[in-house]
Amino acid sequence: MSQKDDLIQSRHEKLNEWYRRGYNPYGESFEAKQKSQEIVDNLEEYQDKTVSLAGRIVSKREHGKATFAHLQDSRGTIQVYLNVDGIGEENYELFRLTDIGDFIGVNGTVFRTRRGEVTVALNNFEILTKSLRPLPEKWHGLKDVEIRYRQRYLDLIVNSGVKETFILRSKILQELRSLLNEQDFLEVETPMMSTIAGGASARPFKTYHNALGVNLFLRIATELHLKRLLVGGMDKVYELGKVFRNEGISTVHNPEFLSLEVYQAYADYLDMMELTESLMGDLCQRVLGTAEISWMGQVADLTPPWPRITMMEAVKEYAGLDFSKIDGDEAARKAALDLGVETQPLATWGEVMSEVFETLCEEKLIGPIFVKDYPVEVSPLAKDSREDSRFTYRFEAFIFGKEIANAFTELNDPQEQRKRFEAQVRKREKGDEEAHMMDEDFLNALEHGMPPAGGLGIGVDRLIMMMAGASSIRDVILFPTLRPREE
Repeated sequence: MSQKDDLIQSRHEKLNEWYRRGYNPYGESFEAKQKSQEIVDNLEEYQDKTVSLAGRIVSKREHGKATFAHLQDSRGTIQVYLNVDGIGEENYELFRLTDIGDFIGVNGTVFRTRRGEVTVALNNFEILTKSLRPLPEKWHGLKDVEIRYRQRYLDLIVNSGVKETFILRSKILQELRSLLNEQDFLEVETPMMSTIAGGASARPFKTYHNALGVNLFLRIATELHLKRLLVGGMDKVYELGKVFRNEGISTVHNPEFLSLEVYQAYADYLDMMELTESLMGDLCQRVLGTAEISWMGQVADLTPPWPRITMMEAVKEYAGLDFSKIDGDEAARKAALDLGVETQPLATWGEVMSEVFETLCEEKLIGPIFVKDYPVEVSPLAKDSREDSRFTYRFEAFIFGKEIANAFTELNDPQEQRKRFEAQVRKREKGDEEAHMMDEDFLNALEHGMPPAGGLGIGVDRLIMMMAGASSIRDVILFPTLRPREE
């Protein structure tokens, strides 16, 4: 039997001993009137006062007839102390049945030890939950990344900074909502499942509804339902919700992720640029106290205004390829290949430019920076440019070489939108599983009239990752998607 198995067996024996002595080691409730950090931070107020706390035992050491332990609650950790004289022989023996990992409720008097540590001298305690498995050794920590993500509960217990990251995440989400609400945007909810997966170029997850007898898709974006609300007369709406894309996993991609989409009637993509830079700059100021963020050894100042560059200009500057001097699809494919960028056999001039940009330019955009005027072939939901019909009024925002936002002047011409959908359907028929589906109901909505509008989408997990200085998006998602463990 391994040492871990011995420990588990010992805990089961103690569990049985609790029952034998007439105690339920899985209690129901306990009124904890204080939190650990509250007491530590306000010792003068609590000195010699009686307090009540509840939490998990994370350390324990006996010294004859006295025991010191540390209790961890949601706000921090505090030392507790008990001896036979203060708590009685019977209760002291009961405390010896506790283990690191157990939850207890305590009442006691606050004092400072000779070494200066704020401590609670116990008058009594209650067992609230008996832990049957030992925690990872505190002095070694929980270093295995796979275990940290797969067993986040252990990560939160052992690695103190992890909880702070998710507290930061909560604050960011609160402030995002506040900033939008202050500008009279209305938060709404749209369906997670529908018969059409639209609003983005992505492969959807597919499921089946037994009662209706139809295939359903988890949403890949909230765009098309939010635009329907513009048709219905809602001028300023947003949704902060999960979307799902059946794609690979990386340090900046998770198949299930949090997206913010914002739509404003009578606005355009220039308005969305202003909204993006002000939203992110103000968000950082409110949450971090500065508009500067540091990530992977790089620093970006999110104070508006941000630089703006067209995709064609970016490709010329960062890849050395001037698409204004390339005529035709075949010439574009050859020019890209000369740079080591392979494209689809029938890729168009605009698709090639986009591929070159993604492959050779994006990672160089430390930013923050707006890259605007994307080719029409890769922007099926954006309004085409009046200045050059090869392009659309679309931008993406980049920070630290990663796309952080995507926005359009929204296409509201139903006839043009139908043509774009038809082109996407042809791509799907040729095997492109990320191409857009035909959405007749959305076209029907557009035919009723959608006002001119600007729309914005932000990858919230990626933004939080950068604001938290985390190296992987998994570090800011409580339960990231993982490959099932092989037994």
